[in-house]
Amino acid sequence: MAKIICIGSACKDTFFPTTEGKIIETPDDLTSKKQISFELGAKYKIEERFEALGGVAANVASGLAKLGTEVACYSNIGDDYISAWVKEQLEKNGVDTSLITTSANTPGDFSAIIVDKNSGERVIFTNQPANKQLKIDDSELKNAEWFILGDLHGDWEGDLDKIITIAKENNIKIANNPRQVNIHDNPKKVLEIITKCDVVFLNKDETIEILNATGEKYSAEELESETFLVKKILEMGPDVVAVTDGERGAWAGTQEKIYHTEILKVNAIETTGAGDAFSSGFMAAYLKNKPVEECLKWGIANSCKSVERYGAIEGLLSEEKIGEISGDMKIEEV
Repeated sequence: MAKIICIGSACKDTFFPTTEGKIIETPDDLTSKKQISFELGAKYKIEERFEALGGVAANVASGLAKLGTEVACYSNIGDDYISAWVKEQLEKNGVDTSLITTSANTPGDFSAIIVDKNSGERVIFTNQPANKQLKIDDSELKNAEWFILGDLHGDWEGDLDKIITIAKENNIKIANNPRQVNIHDNPKKVLEIITKCDVVFLNKDETIEILNATGEKYSAEELESETFLVKKILEMGPDVVAVTDGERGAWAGTQEKIYHTEILKVNAIETTGAGDAFSSGFMAAYLKNKPVEECLKWGIANSCKSVERYGAIEGLLSEEKIGEISGDMKIEEV
């Protein structure tokens, strides 16, 4: 059994690129500054569609496998054709599926994604009846060396408690990218898991929400500083923290040093799974005992190349390719 286990969602994503949506600017709404609208009752023609494996655990596991890491996906799927397809795709990507469980009379998890072709931004409609039924079994997990967590649903607080206990009792390390929906649902539980993690991945908005949930008061200037954000999450206990901010690149550091690197210039089509690609690139390097600055470059390289294709999988890099690309990247200590 693989010693690296990605725990969370695995689904099928279907992309519908379009130029028909009307973009509406709503700058006064801090949580939704842009919206897309379609005429109610209208019918729009989609010239092409794309299907891809999705879900955080599936995406990160696939990225790690392509970068030479032996990895398993621990997820729950349904018993329909979508579920069979998801498992088949994982196996094609070199991921160990022996830990995947199945719920009878349950449809597979599915996402329909509308992509605005003009901007590359998207709106995701997701349905996850199978992942909600994921059950954490310590007998299946206790021999792992790493848990990489992503996108837990259903009784996710209870699942986190079980995962924390299993990790503590068996000396298993944890990497985690807390999802925004979990931060909104129960920020205290998210804060708790962060204190138990060895590696934490966040985007800038998620980091600000987590710091605001602590009850501490921070100035707007402090919250705008990525270096400050990384330092505050590090104070909670993780060994390594990485914070991404879209086109502005990513920051990562330890108690000793913090680094920043910019994104690569690429022809971005859409951004679904870019964060997962960053996590898999970063973790693949980290598991190979590379320094944090090299991990950061692997994360950015994998993320930037992933957005050149629809879906989170097609653009992922091999170990040889990521080494070539990251070798030319510039990084600075901040």
